[in-house]
Parts: sequence; C-alpha cells; structure tokens
Amino acid sequence: MAIRARLTETGFDAALSIEAFEPPSPGPGQVRVRVEACGVCYRDLIDRAGRFPYLQLPVTPGHEAVGRVEALGAGVTAWAVGDRVGTLHRDHCGACGACLRGQTSLCVGAAWVFGLVADGGYATHLLAPENALFALPDAAAALDIAALHCTAGTAWRGLVVQGGLTAGQRVLITGANGGVGAAAIQVARRLGAFVTAVVRDAAAAEFVTAMGAQEVLIDPGTQFHQKIQEPADLALDCVGSPTINATLRAVRMGGRVVVVGNVSEARASINLGYLIVNGVSLFGSSGATAADMAGLLALHAAQPLDLPALRDRVMPLGEAEAAQQAVRAGGLRGRIVLDCQDGD
Repeated sequence: MAIRARLTETGFDAALSIEAFEPPSPGPGQVRVRVEACGVCYRDLIDRAGRFPYLQLPVTPGHEAVGRVEALGAGVTAWAVGDRVGTLHRDHCGACGACLRGQTSLCVGAAWVFGLVADGGYATHLLAPENALFALPDAAAALDIAALHCTAGTAWRGLVVQGGLTAGQRVLITGANGGVGAAAIQVARRLGAFVTAVVRDAAAAEFVTAMGAQEVLIDPGTQFHQKIQEPADLALDCVGSPTINATLRAVRMGGRVVVVGNVSEARASINLGYLIVNGVSLFGSSGATAADMAGLLALHAAQPLDLPALRDRVMPLGEAEAAQQAVRAGGLRGRIVLDCQDGD
C-alpha cells in the first residue's frame, strides 16, 4: 500500500496525518520515485509553522528523500528505471542567468520546491521533475544517505563553494551538533581544516569531538567569540540570529562568514561598521546543486564520511508526527530519518 504523511494546516495544533494514496503517474519531464528513506529537517518545522507565505496546503512534507526511479514521463532522458536518486531542494529552469552560470539552486525560473509547493518525501512514492534529482551510489544504505544533500551537501556548498575553504585554515561551526553542523565538521576535517565547534549544551561536546572537532566552545550563542583560542578564517553559522553577531566577531580580519541556518523568527541586527572596519565578508548559502553533490560524493569516495554517525535515530514513516516533535524539542545528535519502505 502506498502511504504518505499529510500537513493540512499550519502550526502544531493538528498532527500530521497518515493516509493511503494512489501514486501519481509522471507527466512530461517527470519521474516517479519509490522512496526508501527521508530525513526530517528543521526546515520542515519552518514550513509547518507557515513562515513561508507560498506554502500550499495540503502537502506532504520532506525534502531529503532517497529512492529508486520506478516510472518515467515523456521526454525524460536524465534517468532510467532503477536509478538510485536523491532529491534536491527544488528544480531549475536551465535557462535563467543563475542556471547558465551553473548556480541552479538560485534559479528564478522554476519553483517545484519539495514540501512547500509540491509533495515531498514523507511518503512511499514521490513525483519529481527530472532535474530536481541527483545521482547516488547504487549500493549505499538508504538510511545513511537520505539526508546527505541537506546536511553534508549544505555544508559542502557553504564551506567550499561559498566559503572557499582550503587546507590549513581554521573553521568555526555554530549549531555543530545538528545535522548540518555535524556533517560540516566531517567535511571540513577531510579538507584539512582545524575545526572549532560551538554548542549550547555540554552534553553535546563528546558528540562533536567524535565528529572531529578539535576545539569545542560551550556557549548559549552570544559570547563564544571571547572564548575561541584563535580567530577563524571561515565560519559556518548553522543557527542564525541568535549566534550571528558572535560569529562575525569570531573570525579574523578579512575572514568569511557563511550563513546556512535560520532557526529563529527574530531578525538579526548587525553592526555594519564592524564588517567594514574588519573587512569581514558575509554570505548566504542556498541548497547544494547536483554539481555540488558530485563534488561531495567524490570527497566521500576518497575519504569516507561517517554517515551513520550523522543520524540521531530511525523512525517509521507512520511516526512522522513524533519525528517532527522530536526535532522541535531539540537536543538531537544529527538527523532523524524516516524509513519509508513500510508501505506497499
């Protein structure tokens, strides 16, 4: 039986429902994927809270799915039935300026966004445009790689593509015990960086150290710049407004800060004079492209990431509501992953 989770109203008063459904037939340029697993991301909670005005209800959440292509629509050339694929955050048009520069995650001509305007991966079956997917190793365990794009892929794009990380540099990572943060530690270490991890809870120190962090700062998010041994060359902020000002002050003069997290609705207030005087560069970083994922997977093939360590726990698809509530409660060590192979 094909089943899916369903969000029918914004907020957390009404639980996600689980329903049976008829898997849709792919239209022109589309593929249908038999989903094996899907990660549960904090962005799913942002979606559910209604913080994106273009959320279309009802919708199936989830943008971190892995599975196999099982049906092709007319004109599809990128994939064949049986191919192992993962979901990008969205599709792209291939014709706008961003696409022509290879920055497909910044596309302004397409808008199939999983979990927001199109049904996502909390399901046994998923419909997707052919260019909203990327190739994954055939033999990799689904529960290990489901969240690879949104965790390690986000880290790769922020550190390498936006941040220009090179071997020997010092990297600071906030929210380092979360899915992106823990993956970023592993990616940065494999690229030859010295890693400083910032966490709120001392209980997370052992976890981020096991991920490879060489310095751990335990701080609520406002004073860690006063505790760091040596300013960082590059910082990856996985939290947002609660940590951004301390992050800016934790990098050296001429340093770079890349923001990938936005867990709070509060808007950040930044001293622009500080950025100017200290020559600090501030970047926002979008989701990884298929090309970014190819680069990450090449690193993984050469220096394997410890993917099971990036997973907090596995839960069945039927417990999607409990999974989201666990993410909402916080204190996780990496991602919760839904096992979506419990349908037909």
